[in-house]
Amino acid sequence: MAIVRWDPFRELEDMSERLNRMIARPASSAAAGQGKEVMTVADWIPTVYISESEAEYAIKAELPEVKKDDVKVTVEDGVLTIQGERKQEKEDKGTKYHRIERSYGRFVRSFTLPDSVDESKVKAEYVDGVLLLHLPKSEKAKPKQIDVKIA
Repeated sequence: MAIVRWDPFRELEDMSERLNRMIARPASSAAAGQGKEVMTVADWIPTVYISESEAEYAIKAELPEVKKDDVKVTVEDGVLTIQGERKQEKEDKGTKYHRIERSYGRFVRSFTLPDSVDESKVKAEYVDGVLLLHLPKSEKAKPKQIDVKIA
């Protein structure tokens, strides 16, 4: 049996993700009773993927149908903030909507950056509804290999 170090913050994060999935998902028609489906609307928060390499951290945010001009990225005092708005489509006259499950409105995501990030070199790309942020590590934070001479 392997010994696993307990991380209470990871457990809390897992619980939060499960709760968010539960709230964002509509209840089944059987649970709603009388064949009607209960809809629960959650605030819209874009999903992100955060990765790390030797040279940088990368944040990929999914922003479907959000225009580039409606997205703002700022870095201030060690905090990266992504904010914007997904605007609701205009309804067509003569079109009858039975269900709209997409959330609209403003969003804000903030991330505290590690001290190793060089804030002056942060770059952003926006392609096909995906925002990709490159957060380069400062030179002092990058690992250096030192040759050891044997005497």
